[in-house]
Amino acid sequence: MTSQTPLPPSDRTRGRLSWSRVRALVRKELNDLRRNRLIATTMAVMPLLFMIEPVITVFKLPANAPASKLDTLVGVATLELMLIPALVPAVVASYAVVGEREQGTLEPVLTTPIRPAELLLGKALAVFLPALGVAYTMYGVFLAAVGLFAHPNVAHDIFETPRIVAQFLFTPLLALWSIWAAIAVSTRAGDVRVAQQLSSLASLPPLAITALVGFDVIKPTTTVAVTIGAVLLLIDTIAWRLVTALFRTERLITGAKPA
Repeated sequence: MTSQTPLPPSDRTRGRLSWSRVRALVRKELNDLRRNRLIATTMAVMPLLFMIEPVITVFKLPANAPASKLDTLVGVATLELMLIPALVPAVVASYAVVGEREQGTLEPVLTTPIRPAELLLGKALAVFLPALGVAYTMYGVFLAAVGLFAHPNVAHDIFETPRIVAQFLFTPLLALWSIWAAIAVSTRAGDVRVAQQLSSLASLPPLAITALVGFDVIKPTTTVAVTIGAVLLLIDTIAWRLVTALFRTERLITGAKPA
């Protein structure tokens, strides 16, 4: 069976995205992730570990806790929950390119007519969709546990509308940043473990913004949450454009050493 000839760079970068090719790649990637035990375990176990500590923290809060202490500990709990969309997608997406290179499955994908933007978008969505589902599920379990078992004044603080809006807005945006950062690292790294470590570090900077809201340094209001969400969305869009522009199919096919 003869291999397909890669499209010239000019042909691979022209025209609109083919969503049929993106969907086909998403299905392929999801099947690959499901068969990879390490990634499946990461998606299942890591979110549970990040959720247990916030639940314990909230349950330990007494009914007469001072307002300042209550706000601080609630901020810690929500920040720990934000680690799920920040770190889990980073660990999984770091496998996107370097993992396939190590297994020898990267070249057949790169020699198909798929464009770099479609390839990267397909790989990103295959990580984003399950990661988002896991993050929202863990947050829903956290809210249910708080509503059922926490003291009423603690639950009232956690169920404030701006906090919930911020959590729902920031979760997908943090996940997208982590994915683009991890894919950028994955295209350059020569080892999966190195890619995972660097991707985890690269996923953390946006958490600083959400931490300011969580700890009431920036007063959490719905307007503030939406404004910060718009900034994070702009950053994610720029990150996608940069990763796509820097993606070099020819270098990956010829096996040039990563910089």
